Amino acid sequence: MTANTEPRIHELFDARAASAPEQVFLITPETTWTLAALGQLVATLEQELRSSGVVAGDRVLVVAENCAEHVALVLACSRVGAWSCGVNARMSRAEINGFVAKADPRVVYFTTAVSEAAQGHALAANALPSVVSALQRAPTRSNAVAEQGTLAEQVAAIIFTSGTTGQPKGVLVTHAGLLQFARVSAESRELGLQDRAYAYLPMTHIFGLGTVLMASLYAGCQLVMRSKFDPADVFDALAHGGVSMLQGPPAMFARLMSWRRQQGLSERPHCPALRYVYAGAAPLDMGLKDAVEACFDKPLHHGYGLSEYAGALCLVRMGVVRRDTSAGYLVDGAELRIVDAEGHDLPAGERGEIWMRGVGLMPGYFRDQAATEQVMRPGGWYASGDLGFQEPDGALTVVGRLKEMIIRSGFNVYPGEVEVVLAAFPGVERVAVAGRREADGNEEILAFVEAVPNQTIDLAALRVYAAEHLAPYKRPSRIVPVDAFPMTLSGKVLKRQMIDAVSPV
Repeated sequence: MTANTEPRIHELFDARAASAPEQVFLITPETTWTLAALGQLVATLEQELRSSGVVAGDRVLVVAENCAEHVALVLACSRVGAWSCGVNARMSRAEINGFVAKADPRVVYFTTAVSEAAQGHALAANALPSVVSALQRAPTRSNAVAEQGTLAEQVAAIIFTSGTTGQPKGVLVTHAGLLQFARVSAESRELGLQDRAYAYLPMTHIFGLGTVLMASLYAGCQLVMRSKFDPADVFDALAHGGVSMLQGPPAMFARLMSWRRQQGLSERPHCPALRYVYAGAAPLDMGLKDAVEACFDKPLHHGYGLSEYAGALCLVRMGVVRRDTSAGYLVDGAELRIVDAEGHDLPAGERGEIWMRGVGLMPGYFRDQAATEQVMRPGGWYASGDLGFQEPDGALTVVGRLKEMIIRSGFNVYPGEVEVVLAAFPGVERVAVAGRREADGNEEILAFVEAVPNQTIDLAALRVYAAEHLAPYKRPSRIVPVDAFPMTLSGKVLKRQMIDAVSPV
């Protein structure tokens, strides 16, 4: 461990590699990586970074889809003291250029061997071959400005928010936060050397970086790593690849259930090693939870986390079967409050904004003091913008976003409450509810519904059903059928895009 510095994430890997160098860590379609082989790749990239002039506090942008080389770059950056900034290669060229401008990186890498999209971005950037054949790199940016002081030592990575309600912001993720969450995540799932986790979740997202990669390094388990999501491959890995951990956003599980229906499969899939199933990164509805639990004959665990808190704030405990969609209990090192509009604590059961603080909390948004000040509150509390309430036993239920709360006829309407009702109607695969301001200042309630594949939704019957199950002020003004929901690469629904596509009456 380096003198006078806090522990860094690469030290977790180095300790594992030193104790069991021949242990398999990554399994990709192309090859199997032992810790020793991955360590050689990390060392090679560390040397290339140093020879390119990368120093502590610099940013290294990685335009990536999942692969061993991306893992190695994250660890090599940690060794140098630089900050890895992963962005998904399937973003548009304009978006990638925007991330370059925001991150001010010393160098930009492209995972060209596993991603046609990365190849296109590399070509546009006049990228050069890296010393690692699976990567290309843009010319070094001599005018990049390295961060200095304490922040340079604290930060491990920048995670860009999804930007569903505005421009993406660069969340500063600390070594301490990632290491804490690696332990919490591994212990909550009882991860061990015997486990294999399916790892398609992009490491450009906190879910993939923290819950999957860092927790697996902490526990010493293996990752079955994929650069793209393919339902057939998921079920093949469950049947024949020894996968014991299946984790992803609710959208992933919805696609898995939809794929099985399209294939005409009704029997439970063969999953001899599977012992843990988890959904996070987005709200979970009861219908999907029931379907997943029936499919795998395992409880679907749930949690609540966000980029600004280096992973999960709350988790459902291992093996606990809940008949609700609660996100579970606070993890070690985290604090939580539910507050009203004035910041006063609310009693259990009352809805309010979720505030948090603790080891995993970000030190701020990268070079955006104004955005940081918007969300930070006295005492070091972060105001999440999420609405929720705590059960008497302390379990947290998230009901939606503060910005998405609809005010209809003077009443507060939480989209999640309406979505749960409509999702239970026959033929409905997925629901998204949003408000839109009308000329008189009131808000109309728009409900977007996606049908189960090869089925149609009886919209007239659905309106009758809504009238029977929802108070008048909660009933959708319009129900809009859509072929498929537009989503971010991390599985969040882009409601604004759907709202903008609906013409006013």
